[in-house]
Order: sequence, then C-alpha cells, then structure tokens
Amino acid sequence: MSYGILFLRAVLGLIMAGHGAQKLFGWWGGPGLQGVHGWLTSMRFRGGWLPVLLLVGNEFGGGLLLAFGLFTPFAAAAIVAGMFVAIATTHWRNGFWNGAGGYEFNLLILVGAAALAATGGGRFSLDNAFGWADNLSGLWWGVGALGAGALAAFLTLTVGRRREVPAASEPDRGLRTA
Repeated sequence: MSYGILFLRAVLGLIMAGHGAQKLFGWWGGPGLQGVHGWLTSMRFRGGWLPVLLLVGNEFGGGLLLAFGLFTPFAAAAIVAGMFVAIATTHWRNGFWNGAGGYEFNLLILVGAAALAATGGGRFSLDNAFGWADNLSGLWWGVGALGAGALAAFLTLTVGRRREVPAASEPDRGLRTA
C-alpha cells in the first residue's frame, strides 16, 4: 500500500506542479504570469495579482507539497479548491467528458487529492519522516480537505469575482416602424 500511495502522490503532485510551472514560468507552452493575469482578469477575477499568486501557489506549491508528502492534507485541500474553481468557471458547461472540454479529469484530480488527504502521505513521505503522518491522515482529513477546498472555491467564485454585467439592450423609445 505504501508504494501505491507514493506512486499516486508523486504522479498527481508532479503533474499539478508542472501545470503550475506552465503558469509561473511559461514552461511547456504555458502562458507565464502575464498571460495568467490577463486570463483571470478576462474571467472577472478581482484583486489584480492576488488571484494569480493563489492559482500558481495552488498548482505549483500544492503540487510540490503533495509530491513530497509534506503537509499532505493541506496540499490536497489547495488542489481540491483549484479543481472546484476550474470545474465551475471552465468545464461544467461542457458536460462530463473531457473530449468536449468537460470536467471529467478535474473531478478525477479533485477526488485523488481528497483521497490522499484521507490516506496521508504514507510511509515514504516527509510527513512520515518528521513524525507527523499519524496526525495528518484519516477520514476526517479527507472530508476536511473536501470541505475546506469547497469553501475556498466558493469564496473565490463569489467574493473573488466581479458579477457579470448583462449586455445593455437598446432602450425602447416608443418608436414603431411599419
């Protein structure tokens, strides 16, 4: 079981860190910080550079922490929050399947991260090396990662975004044409 947790944690964490590195450094065809800033601004996120830092911290930082098994449930909660936001802002409207841009893979990442919060970092983790593994694992850590991630996503999507302004329609001036 320890090897399975290590494999899942390392692969999921490094993929998330790589996804964040695209945004942070512009590596592997990524947009870099300026591109992410423009993209988040176009999606009505407020706060200037704060949402950029949160997103990059979530993906790059959370991914590295998860890969190394350090503060595993907190890293998982960050990833869960990011996936909830990604589903809500980008993928939900496209349905379930990823082939159509749906949320299939985001949900898989979200559930994988929450499961790792419940199992903990395992035998081959920094949490274990520091003697924290027993205190940072269990069902309630998984539930907590889901709950904290959902709450952070909710706040990001409500407080952290400007409302969409409907397009102004032509005022009716009472003029009729035949």
